[in-house]
Amino acid sequence: MIWVLFAALALVSAAFGCGVPYYPPNLSRIVGGEDVKPNSWPWQASLQYSSSGQWRHTCGGTLIATNWVMTAAHCISSSRTYRVQLGKYDLTVSEKGSVSLTPQKIIVHPKWDSSKVSNGNDIAMIKLPEHVTLSKTIQTACLPPANSILSGNTACYVTGWGRLQTGGASPKVLQQGRLLVVNHATCSQSSWWGSTVKTSMVCAGGDGIISGCNGDSGGPLNCKSGSKWEVHGVASFVSSLGCNYLRKPTVFTRVSAFNDWIAQVMQKY
Repeated sequence: MIWVLFAALALVSAAFGCGVPYYPPNLSRIVGGEDVKPNSWPWQASLQYSSSGQWRHTCGGTLIATNWVMTAAHCISSSRTYRVQLGKYDLTVSEKGSVSLTPQKIIVHPKWDSSKVSNGNDIAMIKLPEHVTLSKTIQTACLPPANSILSGNTACYVTGWGRLQTGGASPKVLQQGRLLVVNHATCSQSSWWGSTVKTSMVCAGGDGIISGCNGDSGGPLNCKSGSKWEVHGVASFVSSLGCNYLRKPTVFTRVSAFNDWIAQVMQKY
């Protein structure tokens, strides 16, 4: 049944195959992140909450099917009213081709422990109220094969509207940052993250210069596989010492550890 589900999703998105942006991203090695090429990460979502009559960006997300967005469990609060924006570049203006949708249902991983993010299972699924129409600006991401592990030094890209530095301002336009994957053997050393990181996580970065930061949570770690981009991570946490702290890489929930759960949620709901 799970295979049938993914086969059906593949047919739905056939016109715009997963992980192949209509507008390919500019992949520089710039230090500190940069503005993205508009609509070059078309599966990027902005999760926003209502506050005093205004919508405020809180986390990123990834469109993985025409009616499902993947994000981090720690981004979800039962006391908040949310909306999801897709096809966005600049969050401060109205943009042609973008859509705003109120979640129909939000499913947080059952083993998520909100008291300690480092326990893992920091993943959630947002069911949209309708299927979005895929376009040049809204496309789905590919999921990696189940249990696949990225090699150390694999170059990936974190994307989001998170702060540009610890305590800094949040950008108006979508940012991208090139991060090198740190293998688990290295990341779990005492001089890095130690036992805080689990095998169900992915570390990327740690050079003390570029990283994810507040507001990037829930967003994708985009890694190229052949001609397609796969989302291997869901941004989970950074060091309390700062976003760009040396040997404290950004930690992501490893998507390939949750393929079965993702498929089960999409099938059930």
